[in-house]
Amino acid sequence: MGSGRRGTFITFEGPDGSGKTTHAHALARTLRGRGLQVVETYEPGGTPLGAHLREILLGRGQAGAGDLAPVPMAEMLLLAADRAQHVERVIRPALEEGAWVICDRYVDSSLVYQGYAADLDLEHVRWVNRWATRGLVPDLTFLLDPGPSGALAGRAPRHGAGPQHTRPGTPPPDRFEDRGDAFWQRVREGYLAVWRDEPDRVHRIETAGRDPQAVAREILDLIVSRGLLPGEGRA
Repeated sequence: MGSGRRGTFITFEGPDGSGKTTHAHALARTLRGRGLQVVETYEPGGTPLGAHLREILLGRGQAGAGDLAPVPMAEMLLLAADRAQHVERVIRPALEEGAWVICDRYVDSSLVYQGYAADLDLEHVRWVNRWATRGLVPDLTFLLDPGPSGALAGRAPRHGAGPQHTRPGTPPPDRFEDRGDAFWQRVREGYLAVWRDEPDRVHRIETAGRDPQAVAREILDLIVSRGLLPGEGRA
């Protein structure tokens, strides 16, 4: 963690359909409602450079399609480049100003998607990302877990059997969404492994069948219990 850091860094992780993006937005709204400075961001693509890398990584349109599609090692390195730019241009400056940074995906996504799911060496993935981020670790990570079949169920309304099942205005499936069920099972297993490895930092929340307001309350309660909100002691 860099010198001069005064803010709070929260990340949200989980497979597609877990609700992580929804709850990242909800937490940011709650914190702003308490008068706190909040920076919402995401990976990949949280900077102008990252937006270009995102198109390659997701393989939408011509970018990253066909022969331009990155192999898993190249994918991991492109994500690390995106993350290095993101940390230096967005995350670290905001933390040094005392802001709360709420980030949708961070290093854990690379460990899971390129490490556990794509079978790259986990220590190599960790080393590259420590270097890319200069060791910046979140204060707290929320892993939203929709259960074994939840991620696929969450993606089905967007990408069902044929174009009639696609919501109007929805972007076409990206390279990750097009991967098969076995890949998504490895993704969930990878996230559970990350949670077991770092239970003090990573808090798993089961979302299947739950009221979103109850999930949001659990997220806020944990932040309070960790003493991260100013003026509020541990619960």
